[in-house]
Amino acid sequence: MNRHLILVMTVAFATALLSCSPDKKPRKVLHADRISIEPFKGVRFEMVFVKGGTFYMGSQSTDESGLNYDRDAREDESPVHKVTVDGYYMATTEVTQKLWRHVTGKDNFNHEWGNQFPAYNVSYAEALDFIGHLNHVTGLKFRLPTEAEWEFAARGGVNSQGFKYSGSNNINDVAWFHENSNDQLHPVAEKNPNELGLYDMSGNVREWCSDWAEFYTPEEQINPVGPEWAYFRVLRGGSRFNSARLCRCTFRLCRYADNDDNLTGLRIVLDTAEVNNKILRK
Repeated sequence: MNRHLILVMTVAFATALLSCSPDKKPRKVLHADRISIEPFKGVRFEMVFVKGGTFYMGSQSTDESGLNYDRDAREDESPVHKVTVDGYYMATTEVTQKLWRHVTGKDNFNHEWGNQFPAYNVSYAEALDFIGHLNHVTGLKFRLPTEAEWEFAARGGVNSQGFKYSGSNNINDVAWFHENSNDQLHPVAEKNPNELGLYDMSGNVREWCSDWAEFYTPEEQINPVGPEWAYFRVLRGGSRFNSARLCRCTFRLCRYADNDDNLTGLRIVLDTAEVNNKILRK
């Protein structure tokens, strides 16, 4: 594959000081609100900074006065539990077919073809293979989001306004789903973004997370990554074929890792330290 320089654009550049012992100078940590990466000439995608924070993950339909009440909540979305995640960068859109073809040299797509359409027919193993090739081209360490990172970002992170879907309580504003998609795939970023500037986190194609699937427990968690092994991997976000209930921020789905149906794609993330050490401090 032809390598190309990584193009990085920083917007609203920011710094923060980490506390340290009195005899040492504080360490400066950098972040940009948005970065743009061009692994091949003319093939570019953007990522936004998701500031770390604490939120209540999941939803429940049994107590209207309780945390994260949602009458559409399913049993596997509870118990609602407190989760803290560190900051990270997330791609503003699902991986597009254009990026997929340039990175892998493969075409997984049938009649729903278009450069700005999301990649689909992607199994978990194929998602990891794509990321491995992208990492080789860029010298960076992209990865799939954890389930907690995915839900935190879909909710709008620290900017969350508590919407049912990612960016709105009106699903038509933010998602392609069963009632408006005509069961067709649509180009990314045609609907409104959520509070962080992320598109299509409800609908279009559902997205792989890195976790093995497990039931929630009530304990508080910090940067959870799921169990060491289970039968299924986690998918999030609903799809163009799903009802509104299955496109909510808290809806969970699990599938065998070799599932590669035409409703499944991916979105990628980068750790803050990776961006800080390899991009912003260059």
